[in-house]
Amino acid sequence: AAQLVESGGGSVQTGGSLTLSCRASGYDFRRYCMGWFRQAPGKEREAVAVIDSDGKTNYAHSVQGRFAISADNAKNTLYLQMNNLKSEDTAMYYCATRNYVAGCLVVPDSPTPPLFGYWGQGTQVTVSS
Repeated sequence: AAQLVESGGGSVQTGGSLTLSCRASGYDFRRYCMGWFRQAPGKEREAVAVIDSDGKTNYAHSVQGRFAISADNAKNTLYLQMNNLKSEDTAMYYCATRNYVAGCLVVPDSPTPPLFGYWGQGTQVTVSS
């Protein structure tokens, strides 16, 4: 079974940067959609960014221009570079993956819960002034 393990979270001041990593193992998806999601206390989980196996990406409006998602297929690792962090970015961040591309790029814009079969355990990001 697929396993996803996030790392790289931590505490940072407003305006700072962090890079999250998500190491994947236990599967070999030729076609995939991978994404970063976050959930703050008392709020619903939201999609932050997605990337498909063609390298196409999309972002939530709240993070466009500040966050960058990338994937290193050789290392089976997904990344999220987060710059100019704001207090509202404070949340538990999760990575997720599924073995098909269809509908991937609309995930950050869709109001419906995303259908991903595999999730990591999450890594906490706290941004304070």
